[in-house]
Amino acid sequence: MTVPLDTLKGLDTCFPSEPELSGAGIAAAMERASERRTASALFAGFRALGLFSNDIPHVVRFSALKRRFYVTTCVGKSFHTYDVQKLSLVAVSNSVPQDICCMAADGRLVFAAYGNVFSAFARNKEIVHTFKGHKAEIHLLQPFGDHIISVDTDSILIIWHIYSEEEYLQLTFDKSVFKISAILHPSTYLNKILLGSEQGSLQLWNVKSNKLLYTFPGWKLGVTALQQAPAVDVVAIGLMSGQVIIHNIKFNETLMKFRQDWGPITSISFRTDGHPVMAAGSPCGHIGLWDLEDKKLINQMRNAHSTAIAGLTFLHREPLLVTNGADNALRIWIFDGPTGEGRLLRFRMGHSAPLTSIRYYGQNGQQILSASQDGTLQSFSTVHEKFNKSLGHGLINKKRVKRKGLQNTMSVRLPPITKFAAEEARESDWDGIIACHQGKLSCSTWNYQKSTIGAYFLKPKEMKKDDITATAVDITSCGNFAVIGLSSGTVDVYNMQSGIHRGSFGKDQAHKGSVRGVAVDGLNQLTVTTGSEGLLKFWNFKNKILIHSVSLSSSPNIMLLHRDSGILGLALDDFSISVLDIETRKIVREFSGHQGQINDMAFSPDGRWLISAAMDCSIRTWDLPSGCLIDCFLLDSAPLNVSMSPTGDFLATSHVDHLGIFLWSNISLYSVVSLRPLPADYVPSVVMLPGTCQTQDVEVSEETVEPSDEMIEYDSPEQLNEQLVTLSLLPESRWKNLLNLDVIKKKNKPKEPPKVPKSAPFFIPTIPGLVPRYAAPEQNNDPQQSKVVNLGVLAQKSDFCLKLEEGLVNNKYDTALNLLKESGPSGIETELRSLSPDCGGSVEVMQSFLKMIGMMLDRKRDFELAQAYLALFLKLHLKMLPSEPVLLEEITNLSSQVEENWTHLQSLFNQSMCILNYLKSALL
Repeated sequence: MTVPLDTLKGLDTCFPSEPELSGAGIAAAMERASERRTASALFAGFRALGLFSNDIPHVVRFSALKRRFYVTTCVGKSFHTYDVQKLSLVAVSNSVPQDICCMAADGRLVFAAYGNVFSAFARNKEIVHTFKGHKAEIHLLQPFGDHIISVDTDSILIIWHIYSEEEYLQLTFDKSVFKISAILHPSTYLNKILLGSEQGSLQLWNVKSNKLLYTFPGWKLGVTALQQAPAVDVVAIGLMSGQVIIHNIKFNETLMKFRQDWGPITSISFRTDGHPVMAAGSPCGHIGLWDLEDKKLINQMRNAHSTAIAGLTFLHREPLLVTNGADNALRIWIFDGPTGEGRLLRFRMGHSAPLTSIRYYGQNGQQILSASQDGTLQSFSTVHEKFNKSLGHGLINKKRVKRKGLQNTMSVRLPPITKFAAEEARESDWDGIIACHQGKLSCSTWNYQKSTIGAYFLKPKEMKKDDITATAVDITSCGNFAVIGLSSGTVDVYNMQSGIHRGSFGKDQAHKGSVRGVAVDGLNQLTVTTGSEGLLKFWNFKNKILIHSVSLSSSPNIMLLHRDSGILGLALDDFSISVLDIETRKIVREFSGHQGQINDMAFSPDGRWLISAAMDCSIRTWDLPSGCLIDCFLLDSAPLNVSMSPTGDFLATSHVDHLGIFLWSNISLYSVVSLRPLPADYVPSVVMLPGTCQTQDVEVSEETVEPSDEMIEYDSPEQLNEQLVTLSLLPESRWKNLLNLDVIKKKNKPKEPPKVPKSAPFFIPTIPGLVPRYAAPEQNNDPQQSKVVNLGVLAQKSDFCLKLEEGLVNNKYDTALNLLKESGPSGIETELRSLSPDCGGSVEVMQSFLKMIGMMLDRKRDFELAQAYLALFLKLHLKMLPSEPVLLEEITNLSSQVEENWTHLQSLFNQSMCILNYLKSALL
């Protein structure tokens, strides 16, 4: 039975702080369950959001069947494949054991290396071939017809046959003399590959004959990139100094040189749509565009990415440039301008730095707002990537940037958002998001519908100190007011529509220390604030008067309010959690168990669970009604934020040094889950973070079998206690209408006798022969068949009567009672009628029946059946009972027994009705 959380209010003395479990059987079952249970019983990894690219160069493929280009980007242990036409996600590969370190592709397969192993993927998803043989990490892959070339960091080159997975050739190079840094298969050069080294020299090899054809001395600078030019025999060579050498390898002649001052060349690509343009990437995110005819720089694409350009590729015979970088962005640029510059056409972008805060937005559980150290505020959809949107960077003066048209806005950008609060109630009227920034006093407002920073910066006008910052924010459920707490201890209220200051709590300041948390209840009646001095204060929201103050055992770190139930969660600096009821203003729960600082907390939508994440890399789930820890699991990266979906289907988390949001499905919604408390010595296991593919659902279905096996199978007894009146499980139709069977039969009596249909067969039988003739009906001429009814069958006693006669001897009536339970109403009436001597019964059988009823009343089982059977018996045989002294004595004993049971039941009914009437009428 589900207990509403409202029962917690004011009942802090009713619920113990720890579960009171007794019995060796339960303890042993818990111990066995903890041994079997290794992962989380409540949450299973579902997928990751907001991951699009990393520092591994992308791969572009052309599908001849669909006549489309596809781009493949790496995201950790898997890769994504996008359709270039709409940049929609086509496929997500299966995960590999380690992070992917390099990728390549041909017309049919995608190759991904992880560690010293690499695999071939078919249909952008399934592993079909795996190649093992390297001892060092693979960092270069080059498709070569039916073969694939792999190079590891020890400069060992191996050529594999793709379909047989056999090693064709192995070349070993001395790392101190020639450490391979780039590889290229020049166009029209049959069986030949060009290798570049960190020492600067290049070598041309014939891999079929295993011969070194030529060594290019190079330019005494390390080679970072090799790219085939549109012209045959011409190769572009990128160097560590930022130079790009256009070299003819047939005549060993340098055609032209270009230089970029942005560091080493990371990647090179050529336009093939009729414009002689070369693009070169750099570590600082800039792209240089060079005219090969005029031999000059024609354009610069500055800040194309906020990190190094990992890869750039011009699509064949199209003015489109695909770029990706470690800033978690994939962009497509189109060159349709008159000056040859590229403009952004399509993009998929996530956060480029670890997240600082995440929260679900709205009540449908489909959007997650996230703030990052890169200074952006973005919204990610749990349904489809096309609903993602970025609210952009916060700007100190947006009007000034628009007026002056500043291209580089780094100097006017706001610091990263540390905390924010959002409410969608008035999002169409004015800003509905309030955020405080790192090291800033003013808090910014944001508009979700317009996807931009809002119109106001909320801060008090009179502030003498410059080191005061905003530390806590909250927005009311109506969306009209924002409450901001400062490091000076001041708590201010602002109007979200006008940005006007609407008062402060306390005379000078609300707290002596820094404000650690602010919250407003659902009706704007109560404001709760807490400070670093260890005080929790309750204020009247309207007149800003202090109502109550609670001293905490330690300084609070995080405060979270569940508005629907009025339950307040406090994470303290001593790694413990306190739960208060804001109506009674008392602590109703205290939890301890974390071994590190608690980073974030989240309530389940119904308020029954409190989920906490800490620096000890654990996520714990506490059950508030029972006060127990019901789930705990470890992660390989410490969780920074947790947020529970308003619909309760997903838990969203963010982690240290991770750019994505990880979703965990709530197993209790679709499977039976054991919510027994975990023992004190429970050791949680490490759970892997979910990937971007949703194939983990298969694993989850297997894992969820274990919690259901943990459940102790409980068979309810037929009677919980001998003193309790127990009803049968028979439906009412089997006993309720026994006294009204004659009325029911009279109502169901047909008005006229049924008409006998004419006996004509559907197919009239015929006699076989040349002339068809109908067969005459068969007549029964058996003279031995008699029409006299044999009454011998009716004279036999029924099984019920025989069992009653046996009951007189052994005093056991269970079998006879079971026969009555299996009979219908008409069958029960027939059996009770046949008990009288006039219908084939006897006085002894009637006495045995009354003893059976007495046995049922003594046991207090099948209570309603005993009453119904006795009532029908008295209706049928009441006139006969006074004439038989044995039956009269038995019915007298039954009468006193029934009276005693009913008096006890009536007193209980009256007591319950009295309490219910009081609760309905009393003013509580």
